[in-house]
Amino acid sequence: MNLEQVNQDLANASPEDIISWAKSLDKKTILTTNFGPNEAAIINATYQVMPGAQVVWIDSGYALKATYKFAQQVIDQFKLNIDVYTPKVSTARRDAVMGGIPMVDQPEHEEFTEQFKLEPFGRAMKEHQPEVWLTAIRKSQTAFRADLDIVTLGGDGVVKVAPFYHFSDEDMAKYLADNNLPNEENYYDPTKALANRECGLHTR
Repeated sequence: MNLEQVNQDLANASPEDIISWAKSLDKKTILTTNFGPNEAAIINATYQVMPGAQVVWIDSGYALKATYKFAQQVIDQFKLNIDVYTPKVSTARRDAVMGGIPMVDQPEHEEFTEQFKLEPFGRAMKEHQPEVWLTAIRKSQTAFRADLDIVTLGGDGVVKVAPFYHFSDEDMAKYLADNNLPNEENYYDPTKALANRECGLHTR
């Protein structure tokens, strides 16, 4: 696959057309979501093109109440084919005997991220063994993501496809409004803490 040519061809394509391209690869595909801000957009676009697509949610157990309500609303609305992966360490145990959520500048935060994000994600990828991964990352979100593109190849050989990669915040708001989609902005990821910080999933 000539990634440079593919990304040139898809640069001005709609999210649905990009997902149609991913579908044309005829490979095992998953969509990941955290049910955070704007996530209904990629779920809507994917299910327009690939009804019943496999969805994976890494639920850290630390999401806010509003996020869990939003997640259930979207799961019901789209009748998602979803697998939920949770950490092997419970939030109650972490809080009681392991000191809760460490600050990002503490050495314990790396272990926390491994337990509550990376290990469940690795387990999901091992069990589903996808060849194509649909993700909602966008160019404007972090410095690291700004150096990626719509289609990239992960170190594990998985083709990562970001249908909304070039969308601005304004573009996302318009897409949600045009498609009458719900949104959840009251979102917190304890492994990132800061919106422009990577948690590690997309750097592998």
